Amino acid sequence: MAKKPEPPLHPLTPAQTWWLLAAGLAACAPLAPQVPLWLSGVAGLAFAWRALLAWRRRPLPGRWVLVLVSLAGAAGVLIQYRTLFGQRAGVALLVVFLALKQLEARAPRDGLAVVLLAYFLTLTQFFENQSIPVALTMLGTLVVTTAALANLTDAEARPAALLRLGGTLLAQALPFMLVLFVLFPRVSGPLWGLPRDAYSGLTGLSDSMSPGAINNLIQSDAIAFRVKFDGPPPERRELYWRGPVLTRLEGRTWRPGRHAIATGLFYQPVADAPRHAYTLTLEPHNKPWLFALEFATAPPPESVSTSDFQFFARKPVRERLRYELQSTAAVRFPQERVNVLAEALRLPEGLNPRTVALGARWGFEEDSDARRLGRALDFMRDRQLVYTLQPPLMGAHVADEFLFDHRRGFCEHFAAAFVVLMRAADVPARVVTGYQGGERNPVDDTWVIRQSDAHAWAEVWLEARGWVRVDPTAASAPARIEQNLAAAVPAGDPRPRRAGAGLDRLREARYRWWAVSNAWNQWILGYDPQLQRDFLERLGMRAPDWRKMTAALTLACGTLLLGLAAWMLWRRPRLAPEERQWRRLARRLAPLGLARQAWEGPLDYARRVGAALPGRAGEIEAIARLYAELRYGRAPAAGIAELRRRVAAFRP
Repeated sequence: MAKKPEPPLHPLTPAQTWWLLAAGLAACAPLAPQVPLWLSGVAGLAFAWRALLAWRRRPLPGRWVLVLVSLAGAAGVLIQYRTLFGQRAGVALLVVFLALKQLEARAPRDGLAVVLLAYFLTLTQFFENQSIPVALTMLGTLVVTTAALANLTDAEARPAALLRLGGTLLAQALPFMLVLFVLFPRVSGPLWGLPRDAYSGLTGLSDSMSPGAINNLIQSDAIAFRVKFDGPPPERRELYWRGPVLTRLEGRTWRPGRHAIATGLFYQPVADAPRHAYTLTLEPHNKPWLFALEFATAPPPESVSTSDFQFFARKPVRERLRYELQSTAAVRFPQERVNVLAEALRLPEGLNPRTVALGARWGFEEDSDARRLGRALDFMRDRQLVYTLQPPLMGAHVADEFLFDHRRGFCEHFAAAFVVLMRAADVPARVVTGYQGGERNPVDDTWVIRQSDAHAWAEVWLEARGWVRVDPTAASAPARIEQNLAAAVPAGDPRPRRAGAGLDRLREARYRWWAVSNAWNQWILGYDPQLQRDFLERLGMRAPDWRKMTAALTLACGTLLLGLAAWMLWRRPRLAPEERQWRRLARRLAPLGLARQAWEGPLDYARRVGAALPGRAGEIEAIARLYAELRYGRAPAAGIAELRRRVAAFRP
């Protein structure tokens, strides 16, 4: 049996080539910050090479050249990521393939592969960042890519018409997208959160503290979490967001101590004490700990509590997490375990001898822990310590050098030196890290806590009161606690970017943008299964489950399709009465093999039909002349009735 010959391939036109280049660039350019610099350079060279060939109308490179370049690109990705699988390596490979596919595209079917790759790469823009600007960039990429797809079927279309078509198709898809977003059963995490390497670049507090560690966070303007209070918030000086607790001192580094874990609390909130209710939206940080205002009256959902009053999620926080809490400053602590107090008194041998000697003298002179605490705070005030983001380099005896030599440091120096003093004075103490303060957005009344609000303070055990928060930074730099970081830093020291005076001119616009971003995070990115159920219940769907949501989804999409079809039929061009009668005549003749060709005029068609049906030649010619007069001449409108009568009477 003879093999059926393949249809000839039509080469891409210059316009189609340029549209494919535009689609590829629109898909790859936003990914440049996510891929290595060398890969961006390789992709850029491939696009430039293809553009140069199109400009000079030169032939594409040979297949073996592309094979070698593709293998080199894959090898580079393998060397860079040590794998060809996973999120980042996969995105890098797709960028290589899309750029090199441009150099191989010769026919529209090759162009279709380019378009499909561009569509898929558009989705990957959400892997690293799900902000509003990224979403708008994705919409622009979709319009350009859809225009390139339309150009593959209509090479003569004008660019404005193609872009308009792409925008129209996107607008028609938006209602379906909205219905799918609201009704499609949600998974418990975004798809871009599944690969483990999606979180390797996240920053935040660590489970250890060394001189300079928190200072690095201060230079970051990234958002740690947002808080919405149900009612008046506490005073700013009371906004301590508790995080990791560090008890063990190993050389220069503070690390967590031993603690017990339970699903309940290790302290008892006072029943009638004032409470502050709030909703905290935590950004992903790839760590298990959760933050709360000291002290929460109950652990967050799906979390555990530790004996040093931390909250841990059951798995690392790899997606935006929202939880509701209540906090109160009035709590009762049980008698602390002996081994915990012993660990909170332990100091390394031979370190910080001057600080240890000073604290030991207070322990000998004062008869109560409260008086020793007062002596330590008075000492730190009298030393006139300077709060700075550029502390000098210190050796092994950090507390000694900070208190007696340089007297310049950051909150971690204040907290660490104070805890060493307290332990030397035989007062159990430990370091607490977290965030202090925040910035209130007056537009939506939301508090924004950033990495630059990272802070460290101390906690001491007093027999009559239990664990008491002491912030030695406030003794020397009260402006850091009562106002913000910028107010505490000496003139000439670097400040976080948001503290600059230049931003004050745009403060209102900045607050409004934060409010919009917060709404996007809460209602779009934070649209989880629980929020979906609550929203559908408010819409009237009782106990929504996947069956009810699927039925509602089918009904809504069907209704939208019917509405879109009705709209397209209503927008369909209406045929003139004479044209409808002429087409009616052609349909009657088609079964006889006399279908009208698109290029045939009425008189030519009548002559061809008359030659095939000699007995009806005069009748068909009269109909054709009457149609031509009505269609192209100035025949009176009454001729429509005559044409209708003649067509109805015609029987081939």
